[in-house]
Amino acid sequence: MRLGFEGGQLPLIKKLPMLRGFTNIFRTEYSVVNVDRLAAFPADSEVTPQSMVDAGIVKNLKNPVKVLGRGELGIPLVVEANKFSRSGREKIEAAGGSVREVG
Repeated sequence: MRLGFEGGQLPLIKKLPMLRGFTNIFRTEYSVVNVDRLAAFPADSEVTPQSMVDAGIVKNLKNPVKVLGRGELGIPLVVEANKFSRSGREKIEAAGGSVREVG
């Protein structure tokens, strides 16, 4: 008899479909910040993950911060984050700012 056979009735693995599939236990969850949210900071300021928490853009520093490229940025900023998307990096640098990845 094969593993999981229950005498002709519906097997337990089919009764509980939400338990099937794969869950990656090594996945990294990021706190996502879009470029348009960074416009709240004054020009030529240094934006760190801690300053994002103080401004209310990120809830806490439990998860690493990733900057995405939605929106526009018209002021130069020095932005520190754990990761940047390609479009987010390009938009910050096009506005005259710079990016710095923090370990």
